[in-house]
Amino acid sequence: MKDEIYIFGHKSPDTDSVTSAIALSYLKRMQGVNANPYILGELNKETEYVLDYFKIKHPKYLNDVKLQIKDINYHKNYFINYHASLLEAYTYMTDHNITGIPVVDDNNKFISLITAKVVARYLINGDYNTLKTSYDNIIKTLNGIKITKYDEEIEGNIIAASYRSTTFMDLINLKRDDILIVGDRHSIIELAVNKGVKLIIIVGELNIKEEHLEIARKNKVNIIRTKYDTFTTSKKINLASYVETLITEDRMFTVEENEYYDDFLINSAKLKFNNYPVIDKNNICKGLIRITDIQQKDRKKVILVDHNEMKQSVVGLDEAEILEVVDHHKIGDISTKNPIDFRGMSVGSTNTIIYKMFMESSIDMSREIAGIMLSGILSDTLILTSPTTTEYDREAVNYLSAKSHVDYKKYGMEMFKIGTSLKGKTCEEIVNTDLKIFNSEEYSFAVSQVFTLDYEHILNDMNSYIDVIENIEKTKELNFVILLITDIIENGSYIIYTKNAKKYIEAAFNIENVEEGYYMDKAVSRKKQIIPYLMDILK
Repeated sequence: MKDEIYIFGHKSPDTDSVTSAIALSYLKRMQGVNANPYILGELNKETEYVLDYFKIKHPKYLNDVKLQIKDINYHKNYFINYHASLLEAYTYMTDHNITGIPVVDDNNKFISLITAKVVARYLINGDYNTLKTSYDNIIKTLNGIKITKYDEEIEGNIIAASYRSTTFMDLINLKRDDILIVGDRHSIIELAVNKGVKLIIIVGELNIKEEHLEIARKNKVNIIRTKYDTFTTSKKINLASYVETLITEDRMFTVEENEYYDDFLINSAKLKFNNYPVIDKNNICKGLIRITDIQQKDRKKVILVDHNEMKQSVVGLDEAEILEVVDHHKIGDISTKNPIDFRGMSVGSTNTIIYKMFMESSIDMSREIAGIMLSGILSDTLILTSPTTTEYDREAVNYLSAKSHVDYKKYGMEMFKIGTSLKGKTCEEIVNTDLKIFNSEEYSFAVSQVFTLDYEHILNDMNSYIDVIENIEKTKELNFVILLITDIIENGSYIIYTKNAKKYIEAAFNIENVEEGYYMDKAVSRKKQIIPYLMDILK
C-alpha cells in the first residue's frame, strides 16, 4: 500500500475543518490515494451531532507528525533467531554490509544484539572444547550429510581423533556427551558407538562400517559425514554454535519504533553505538537502525484543510512533508521545501472549495459525504447569513442539500441548537472551544468566538470569563485576548476582553470608552469583521 497521507484541520476542530478533512479524504481515496482524516483536538457538540446524524465514523486523534524511528529507512526485518548458528549470523551481517544483528526468540521478541566483533573475538579467544547447537546447524556449517539422527539439539565436548588409534584409546576416556571428529579409524569409531557418544562427525567423506552403524542405531548415536578434513572440520565446528551462546547482558539497548527521531539523536550521541535494534511496544523486533541510516528519512505526508498557519496546526509540522493546502483563510506563515498544490478561495467555507474539487473531478459523492459537507458550509456561514457567504457557497448548499435529502434551513437550525448548548461546560472549556492566536509583527493576540442561542448565560457570569481570558493572556504571553459571544439569531456579537485589549478595540472599531459586554451589531465573522481591523491598527 502506498504511504498514508494525513489530512487534518486546525487545533480547535470545528465542523468545517473536520468535515472538510473527511470529505477530502473520501475524494482522494476515490482517486486512488491512501488518505485518511484526522483531528487535532476533541470534537465539539455540533460536529458530533453532524457526524452521528449522517452515520460517519469519527476521525482518529493525531497527536503529532514528528519524525519517528519508523519514518527512517532503517533495515526493516533484519534480525536472526537465537538458535541460528554463528556462521549464519556472520554471513548475514557480511551479505548485508552491517556490523551487528538483533537476536530474537521464536516469537520474534528481542533478546539481544550480536556483532561481527563479538563473533570474531569468540573465534580467537573462545572456548573451542564445547558446543551447544542443533543437529541441523552442524549439517549446514559443515556442508554435512545425515547418517543417523536421534537428537534435535547437540551439546557436549568436542574431541578430534588426531592421535593414532592405540594412543587415542589409551589417553581418551569417551563419554556420552562427547562430540567426536574422526576419519576412517574404525577402532576409534567402534569404541565411540559402544560408549554411546552424543555425535560422531566422519571427515573426508569416508565410510563407516555397517556393523558400527548397527551399534550406533542401538545406542542412538548421532552421525554426520562431511567432505572437510579433520583440520577444517575442527576449525569450522564452533561456527555451528547457537547465536545465544554469545549473548551478554551489556548489549540490551534498543530503540522503540515510535520514539521521536530527535530524542534518538540525543540518546545515540550519549551511547555512541553504531547499531540499535528497533522494537515495538510489545518488544517485537522490527529490525536494525544504524547511525549511517538516520539521514534517510521518509517524512509523514500531510494535507492541511481550513488552515495554513503553524500555530494552528499539528505539532511537528516542520518535520512533515506538506503536499497540499485547501483553505479559505488568508495566507499564513507555513512554508514548504517543494512546490505544492495550494487551493485557496475567498469563500465562506473550506467545504465549498472541496465541493468545487468534486465537480471538477466528476467523482460522485455519497449522500453521507454530501451531508457533512453541507453541514460544514452551514456552520461557517451561519446558514448563509454571514458576510463571508458567497455565491459559490449558495450554489454548493443548494446542490449538497438536494444530494443529502435535507432541508438545509431546518437542519441548520437544529445543528446550531445542539452545537451551541453551553450546558455542562466550564468557562475554560467554552473559551477554548474556538480560540485562535494571531500574530502581527511584534504583537501576538487571541480571539475566541462562541456561537450561541443563549448569550445571556455568558453575560450573566462575565467576571468569570474575564478571569479565564486574563489567565490565557498571561500564560500564553499574549498582548491581549478577546472573547466574542455571537448571537446567531440577531447576527451580532458581544465582546468580553482583557484590560490590555481595551485600547486596541476602541482604536480598531472606532468606539469611545468601550465597556465589557459591548454589543457589535452585524458582527458575526471573526475572519472578516474582527481580525482585519485589529491587524490594521497593530501595524
